[in-house]
Amino acid sequence: MTRLIVIISALVLLTACDPAADKQRAVTSNAAPVTAASTAGEKYRISPPTSKIEFIGSKVTGSHLGSFEKFSGEIDYAGAPEKSRVSITMEMNSVKTEEADLTKHLQTPDFFDVAKFPQSTFVSTEIKSGGDKGASHTITGNLTLHGVTKSITFPATIGVAPDAITVESSFSINRKDFGINYAGAADNLIRNDVVLTLHVRATK
Repeated sequence: MTRLIVIISALVLLTACDPAADKQRAVTSNAAPVTAASTAGEKYRISPPTSKIEFIGSKVTGSHLGSFEKFSGEIDYAGAPEKSRVSITMEMNSVKTEEADLTKHLQTPDFFDVAKFPQSTFVSTEIKSGGDKGASHTITGNLTLHGVTKSITFPATIGVAPDAITVESSFSINRKDFGINYAGAADNLIRNDVVLTLHVRATK
């Protein structure tokens, strides 16, 4: 009985320390066809001065916050979010964490392998009204990461103003879906689910 209580307590502790535990997990499937952007739409630019792309990776002993400092993209706005398209390109060697050694490790073949896969991209294929946990919309698009392209679907809150469009979203993906399989040390195992957080403000 004592051993069972210890095991249950350990499982509860590990779940509580998992930053992905309370996040919506993106639905991942095979890549979907991408249609051409609307030529009648307005272009809104996405860049680091007004936007952030962050992630949290975790292991048994804790978690680490990271971000990408160099990225670019645009929203082709065609009068409504549901008719529009968003595209983003991230420079993978711009990854940054709070620890220099970890930042260097993430750039190696154990993780992002930035020499072989210098960029990651996301291009939306569908934006639908309504989303989980109070989100205003659900976005589906092709994420290319570590040389693997998958369709992912996740909730987002989209705001439209005359001079800017904002997109806020936080969800998790399974890194192994994209061929990032490094396990870490036996006593410090790395979790598969990684939290992605988007703070996007696109301007004309």
